[in-house]
Amino acid sequence: MQLITRKQLGWPASAAPLQATTKGVKVHYTGGHVPTAVLKDHSLCIALWRDIREAHLANVHENYSDVAYNYAACGHGYVLEGRGIGKRTGANGNQVLNRAHYAVLGLIGSSGVIEPTDELLNAIRDAIEHLQEHGAGEEIKGHRDGKATACPGGPLYAWVQKGAPRPGGKPADGGTHTVKAGDTLTAIAKRYSTTVGAIASANGLKDPDRISVGQQLTIPDGKAPTAKPSRPVVDFSRVREAALKNPPAKGQPVTYAGVKTVEDALVKEGLLSKSLADGHFGSATVTAYAGWQRRCGWRGAAADGIPGKASLTKLGKRRGFDVKE
Repeated sequence: MQLITRKQLGWPASAAPLQATTKGVKVHYTGGHVPTAVLKDHSLCIALWRDIREAHLANVHENYSDVAYNYAACGHGYVLEGRGIGKRTGANGNQVLNRAHYAVLGLIGSSGVIEPTDELLNAIRDAIEHLQEHGAGEEIKGHRDGKATACPGGPLYAWVQKGAPRPGGKPADGGTHTVKAGDTLTAIAKRYSTTVGAIASANGLKDPDRISVGQQLTIPDGKAPTAKPSRPVVDFSRVREAALKNPPAKGQPVTYAGVKTVEDALVKEGLLSKSLADGHFGSATVTAYAGWQRRCGWRGAAADGIPGKASLTKLGKRRGFDVKE
């Protein structure tokens, strides 16, 4: 986190009331005009932040004790300290409402600079996570979620509604999360870019609404699971029918596609030439299958090259296919 402290800004310690914990963090914007020049000159961001504080302190009606927000974030990726950690916010002068969330201001407005840069979003995320490490719960909301207002503006609020992900963020790399007071599985899933279902499944949670403070949750890695290839299934009766009918047939008719699966298995066993694995259970395949039967211990009529259920099932187990009647 690229933090610019109150001391660096030349401000004294904040006189704002103390508050050790909240449900989470609310995101705000300036609501006025932010000149596009701030995107090219970081010193203008500092100047804007100082102006906001001076305006709040000069507001006799609201009686601000300090700048309203815990932190601000600028388009260059810096976090600017306001009230700091452990302080109640005063963004709208309503102390009851402000007890619920700490506040982070994005230095964008309703005109001029209205679209957040990736650097600004990352800085807001830095501030949120810093507050979460110092008493904030998992909730991430916009100012409008608690008051009839346009704040934090359309683009920034759309980002908040997605869970305030880091730009270009990747799915969770796995790990664990210790449940804190105020945590919900939905908020945890958003934080780690995964889903409630994935976390519930990874932890055997029968009721996703029942998690407890201090509980260690395994966070899935967010990667799509690699699907296990399905095993081919061959029909025993149709394979046997092909073995009985194909050898005397003219040409090389493929009467049942599953024969190719059996032939491929015989090729892997070294009993049939790969060039003869054509889906036609001809005389060469009968001879090869007889070799498989003898390899399994059958002799005489039991090793005539016509598949039996037991020998075919054994070949399937060895070479990766299943047998059905």
